[in-house]
Amino acid sequence: MSTDFDQLPEAAVLCAAAAPVPITWAQQMLQRHWALDLALEPVSGERDSNFSGTAVMGGVPTKLLFKSSHPDEPALVTDYQTQALLHLQRHAPGLPVQRLQPAARGEPAVTATAPDGRPRVLRLLRWLHGLPMPQAPRTDALRASVAGLLARLDLALAGLQHPAAALQLPWDIQRAHGVASLVAQMPDPGRRALAEGALRLFRAQALPHLAALPRQAIHNDFNVHNLLVDPQRPAVASGILDFGDMLAAPRINDLAVAAAYQLDAEGDADRALGTVAAFAAAYHAQAPLQPAELDLLWPLVNARLLMVVAISGWRAQRQPEIAPYLLRNNPISWARLAACADVPPDRAREAIRAACKL
Repeated sequence: MSTDFDQLPEAAVLCAAAAPVPITWAQQMLQRHWALDLALEPVSGERDSNFSGTAVMGGVPTKLLFKSSHPDEPALVTDYQTQALLHLQRHAPGLPVQRLQPAARGEPAVTATAPDGRPRVLRLLRWLHGLPMPQAPRTDALRASVAGLLARLDLALAGLQHPAAALQLPWDIQRAHGVASLVAQMPDPGRRALAEGALRLFRAQALPHLAALPRQAIHNDFNVHNLLVDPQRPAVASGILDFGDMLAAPRINDLAVAAAYQLDAEGDADRALGTVAAFAAAYHAQAPLQPAELDLLWPLVNARLLMVVAISGWRAQRQPEIAPYLLRNNPISWARLAACADVPPDRAREAIRAACKL
């Protein structure tokens, strides 16, 4: 069934069919543009075609990641991600992000026509080593480390300017109300009521104030699948992956996205609010936020959870072949949304302010 959401600009990109490139072609492109002869192995990815391989660089075996962009993703959006990595390399070389490996002529990215006749943006990156966060114990210390790492990233991204910042991009909390037609079609009455409550909260308490908040480039997908942990120090977040959803938005949105995935819903509502407040405090300690920003955090966390369950459900209906992957975060997101619904917004605002010592 068609919805208003189907007509939004980002809907086509979100539901684009997979467009893999042959591994032999990827090897040819590496030889032609990077002068590297590598044995490649496929690496999973949501939109891009990814491959890994090892090259001897400076006498040291170095694992690399070769990325071929999806043909439906605008080249301007891909360049935004490329420029973000270059910006971080210049201004925050200590941040644990993937580093671009320039092509033989020095380009950070190369455009080539794939065997299917469609253009691809090609990039080669140094592999970032670490333990995937879903495999690490979830502790308050690790949550605080994640918040601090995000704060450092946002401080470093603050000066980045790019034409793609003006585009309407997927997963933008500023337009969370765009999923209203998806909420209306949710078949389960209880879950639909939860989603409607989050939507009302966003419209009433966040949407009218977002335009007045400080804006910058943000990662916008600081979830556990995009983070690595130090295997020797399991309370330390040690790596940031996948800048594919980045955009320009109020900086509080980046904290809201990350907090939504760190929210502890296994306990009661008090525990849920406590983890968000502590997460905000750890971020605020390194990148101070204005009271007006922190006051919007709770409705924005609710809005992100709403988008996760609504958009992933919508995509699963249209892409049943990858539905398990798309819905992997839905059960915990519904549980988190239910925990949030039991917290009065005024109480949430007071708790977050108190944790940040405002």
